[in-house]
Amino acid sequence: MAALLDNVEKYVFDLFKDELPAHFTYHNFLHTQRVVKSTNEIIEHYKIDVKDKEALLLAAWLHDIGYTRDPDNHEEESIRIAKEFLTDHGISEDQIEKVEACIRATKMSHTPTNLMEEIIRDADSSHFAKEYFLETSELLREELAQRGIKEYTTKEWLEENVNILTNGHKYYTEYAFKNWNKNKDQNILNLLEKRKKKKKKERKEELKAKLKAKYKDDSPERAIQTLYRVTLRNHIKLSDIADTKANILLSVNAIIISLALSNLLPKLDNPSNTYLLIPTFIFIFFSIVAMVLSVLATRPNVTRGDFTREDVEKKRVNLLFFGNFHRMNYEDYEWAMGQVIQDKTYLYNSLTKDLYFLGKVLDTKYRILRLTYTIFILGIIVSVLAFALSFKVYHPEG
Repeated sequence: MAALLDNVEKYVFDLFKDELPAHFTYHNFLHTQRVVKSTNEIIEHYKIDVKDKEALLLAAWLHDIGYTRDPDNHEEESIRIAKEFLTDHGISEDQIEKVEACIRATKMSHTPTNLMEEIIRDADSSHFAKEYFLETSELLREELAQRGIKEYTTKEWLEENVNILTNGHKYYTEYAFKNWNKNKDQNILNLLEKRKKKKKKERKEELKAKLKAKYKDDSPERAIQTLYRVTLRNHIKLSDIADTKANILLSVNAIIISLALSNLLPKLDNPSNTYLLIPTFIFIFFSIVAMVLSVLATRPNVTRGDFTREDVEKKRVNLLFFGNFHRMNYEDYEWAMGQVIQDKTYLYNSLTKDLYFLGKVLDTKYRILRLTYTIFILGIIVSVLAFALSFKVYHPEG
């Protein structure tokens, strides 16, 4: 029997290697090996005649070879090919009939009528109770899609597996029922848990989609928040630009004064350089004025920093500006912010006030900056003209 089984194993391996299309990712030699192994596992726990054992193992090796010729009617095609092989190897007609009956028992629609049929049927579905169940399940799903039978979505395939394991399958032998059902039940629990998580995720995504649609399509809240956010950001950027410009002017004029003090003023001690006195002081004067205005443009203006409960109740204070609360204790400020959060109108009014007064501050900054740049330019021009005029007056021959 060992030699015959070795021959049939080699025959099946070569047949699948040479003639089985690549899209059979599940019904292939690996699946056949697993069925043979499961068949042996069950046989070892029963007192079975040697001939019956041989017929079972032959059927396990040959039960899916029909996929190489006629996948839609593979059981009958497997029987036809197996009969040719076994006849060529001198197997008796009675033994061949046993193998044929076992192969035919692997049909899902067939109900086993004896122990041999129960054994081969349980072995063929042993993967339902194995750790590699999910792996083999995905291989079968891929095979069905590549054969053009049906493309299952993840959700559909999950439901299909749950339905088959809970309603469409059972183990027939006492051994499989006692030893494999526990693992099969665990695989069912894993599927149910996976389905539960998937449904939870779908509900969460559905809720997110509804909320997104609500805020996007049915409510102006999103547009209002965007308006305030963008406008406040633009105001802050403009304030930063104004401060940067003021700092540039402050630095330039500081450098000018430093150079004037270190280079021009020492020369004024010489009587021959007295004509430089007035232009130098004009130059320094305009630089000092520009520096003073630059400082005024960036000088912060902080308000009294406290408010009363009456101010909050009558909505007279803007709690979004630090200058209105920096002297308050935390408990009063927390209470006041609670009032603002609960009152949408008060909240939007506070944001509006914040925008308005920030705009007023920007107006002041840019007016001072404009005046500063004007004075700076005027100072440069007047100073150059003063130096030129003084030089002309005191050196007419030049």
